[in-house]
Amino acid sequence: MSKIQVIEGEIYTDDRGIISSLNKFSFEGVKRYYVIHHPDTITLRGWHGHQYEAKWFYCLKGSFTLAFVEIDNWENPSTNLKPEIFRLSQSKSEIICLPQGYANCIKANEVDSILLVFSGKKLEDALNDSWRYDSMLWVDWSKY
Repeated sequence: MSKIQVIEGEIYTDDRGIISSLNKFSFEGVKRYYVIHHPDTITLRGWHGHQYEAKWFYCLKGSFTLAFVEIDNWENPSTNLKPEIFRLSQSKSEIICLPQGYANCIKANEVDSILLVFSGKKLEDALNDSWRYDSMLWVDWSKY
C-alpha cells in the first residue's frame, strides 16, 4: 500500500437490527488494534506519525474528521505539506487504509464518537517509530 485507500463496506438493515461489514477488507498486515473514544468535539488527537507503521481507521459510533500528511522530513517536516482530509461516520461502513510514512490528526464531529484503529506494528515496535507534531500544523481545524 503506497497511497491512502478507502474501502467501502456494506450496511444491512432488517427487523433484527443492523449489520455493518467490510467484505473487501483483508486483515493482512494487522498486528493489533485499539479503540479511541472522544467524549467531545474539541479535542484534537495528533499529529502523530510513523515512518514504518500502517494504520486502518473505522468509525464505530458518531463521526470523525481525519487528516493525513505524507511527511517529507521526519526531524523537521515542511510547514506547507498538503493534508488529505477524510470523514468517517457510523452511517457509512468504510475503512481508511493509511500506509506507512504518514502522520494523522483526528477530531470527533459528534460527542461520544468511537474510532477503531488497526495497526501494522506491535506496540513495542510502534513506540520506537513514534513522531509527534503540533496539532495546529497543516490544518485549520476551526473549519471542521
